[in-house]
Amino acid sequence: MPPSCPCPAVTSSPQMGLFEGLFGGDHNRGTGSQQERSSSSAMAVPVPAPAPSDGAIPPLSAAAASVVRRCARIAGVPVDQLLRRFDAAEEQAGGPLEYARSVVEHCSYIALRVEARRQDHLGDREFHTLTYDMMLAWEAPDEETDAVFQKTAFSILRDDEDDEDGGSIFYSSPTQMAIQVDGRRTVGPEAFAKIAPACPAIAHPITVRNLFDALTNSTGGRLHFLIYHKYLKHLDEVLSSAKRILGGHKAPALQLSDGEVILDIHGAATTKPVLQHIGTSTWPGRLTLTNHALYFEAIGVDFSYGEAVVYDLARDLKQSVKRESTGPWGAHLFDKAVMYKSSSTGEPVFFEFPQFKGHTRRDYWFAVIKEVLHAHKFIRKYRLTSFQKAEALSVSTLGVLRYRTVKEGFHILPAHFKTTLAFNLAEKLPKGDKILEALYGQLKQHCPRGSQDFGQSSSNELMLADPFPLSAYTMARMGLLTLNEEDNHEERDFTVGDVQIGGTSSVQMALERSVGYSGRVEAARATLDQVKVEDIDTNVAVLKELLFPLIEIGKRLLALAEWGEPLRSYVFLICFLYMIYSGWIWFLFPGFLLGSTLFMLWNKHYGNTQSLGAFEIVTPPRRRTVEQLLALQEAISQLEAHVQAGNIFLLKLRSLMLAAFPQSTNKVAAALVVAAIAFIFVPFRVIVLVILLEAYTRQMPLRKKSSEKLVRRLREWWLRIPAAPVQLLKPQETRRWRSRLRSR
Repeated sequence: MPPSCPCPAVTSSPQMGLFEGLFGGDHNRGTGSQQERSSSSAMAVPVPAPAPSDGAIPPLSAAAASVVRRCARIAGVPVDQLLRRFDAAEEQAGGPLEYARSVVEHCSYIALRVEARRQDHLGDREFHTLTYDMMLAWEAPDEETDAVFQKTAFSILRDDEDDEDGGSIFYSSPTQMAIQVDGRRTVGPEAFAKIAPACPAIAHPITVRNLFDALTNSTGGRLHFLIYHKYLKHLDEVLSSAKRILGGHKAPALQLSDGEVILDIHGAATTKPVLQHIGTSTWPGRLTLTNHALYFEAIGVDFSYGEAVVYDLARDLKQSVKRESTGPWGAHLFDKAVMYKSSSTGEPVFFEFPQFKGHTRRDYWFAVIKEVLHAHKFIRKYRLTSFQKAEALSVSTLGVLRYRTVKEGFHILPAHFKTTLAFNLAEKLPKGDKILEALYGQLKQHCPRGSQDFGQSSSNELMLADPFPLSAYTMARMGLLTLNEEDNHEERDFTVGDVQIGGTSSVQMALERSVGYSGRVEAARATLDQVKVEDIDTNVAVLKELLFPLIEIGKRLLALAEWGEPLRSYVFLICFLYMIYSGWIWFLFPGFLLGSTLFMLWNKHYGNTQSLGAFEIVTPPRRRTVEQLLALQEAISQLEAHVQAGNIFLLKLRSLMLAAFPQSTNKVAAALVVAAIAFIFVPFRVIVLVILLEAYTRQMPLRKKSSEKLVRRLREWWLRIPAAPVQLLKPQETRRWRSRLRSR
């Protein structure tokens, strides 16, 4: 166990008066609380007695009791009064373990609310030790659980020492070697998820599990203190850097609006600029991301930055951002760019992040830009205003800064369902909209209590208070945000009845359901990665093999229509005509659906319950690169020929409609009149019957010659029809041509 950290003196704490109102100014009210103690003794859980002289607090473990005493010193109240207040307000049933954890949660949240008001709390090692000890105390709050964890930690340490195949620690990373030498007990995901979000700068309830997974990526799913200390240290550096930039230290000359915070800058060094591609034009420059917009400043010939081009991310401009490949003169060579497109830009804008190997810079910027876009989409969807809008933007801002901390401190970029960006995660998770609905529900409940001070709140209000402080207040205390006077209640709290000590919030419940669905999606995604092939010929072979049943059915029908075997063709024709005449043809599609359903149900209950076997496909012979390029060129030529044929058909149809060839126009008009009369007076069933009969019997021995003659005459007639003229204009001549049309 790490030693208890010294806490600040109570007399000098600015929160002393605040908690005197909460717990009562008189510290000698033990006798007056006897009725409260007697009413609580009827619960099924053990009630912690006042702390004896030796410092023990039954049924808490020694570590949990130490944390409670430190929390009491921070809050400025005696331990027994802190426990009595919790006992009077908390009325939940449960076993000793659940009750002890609730005590630790209650005391930890109160102490962290005081500690988080200090601007330098993230850079204080004593704060790091305190929060880490809170996690350890929550994980093992009673003696029995603490003994189990101590025994497990000791056995793991012995296994590591006795492992001869593990290699020397001197060949591992310095962090790994320090972890092995440190020998402290580690923290699990549940404890981290309970305590860390109490400080909004450290974690957010939506992404706290993913943050834990990122920090414990190389430590076997347990959080070591050295990793936790390193994370908070880098986070403090990132927040301090953002504050310095906002204060004007090495900041770009940008016209920022109120509440706009610079999240990151890339290309500040002229030797590593961002390349902006618009069409075939390319400009090197500096890219700046704020929680409202993107700013690009091109580098001039004198290595100075020009006027910034603003790409607004807050307005509803039908914006889209995606990964793209780009290169010189618009060539798609390097997969290192982000494409931005909106209704305010005439054509897509590409931001290329040059990197010698990989594309981590591009992936990072793509993720943070999407996070800002999703945050403003959430604000517009629920029409957030004033403080609720500031809170949503603060959640996004702190999330981006934490994401940047993980990238710079641990060289990790959690992506997809493991991302540490709250709004990105909600957009990607299955049923993630339920998470945003729950988040909006919590934001609606953040209503001020008028002029009532937090120190004058009753004990019942304390239990209904949101244990996670608001991100906007954290941003304001750190100097990154300026709140309006009506929203700036530094010593007030906000009632959130959805969150309780020891309970689960609606956001967390929605998150758990979404994560449950995401497991199935990840399993399906893994199967997709296994079947993806690179070669175009192999993909075509796979497609042909999958469509083999349909291809065979089509070949059989084509063989019947060619009348190669007249007897089978006659039988099929008679059966098909009878189905159409009797109306059975309309039951063909529903019958196919029902047959497919029965087939799937039979396979589910009576088929092979094992996993599907591998789909065997004979790969075609591999072709050289030159052969593949020639085949691609041939395919493009064929596609161009088909497009030309379609244009010619439409232009000839235009000639017929405008009577450019009067004799043919008369014939077409007469045919259309006959077709219209047929559709009016002849039943639709008969029309379908005639059309199918004519198409099927074209190759019939009795009709073959006449059909060929008819097709030949139609082709000759179609060739005689001229195409409508087309005039090709250059881009600069388009406006002149339109102005002439308007003048006419």
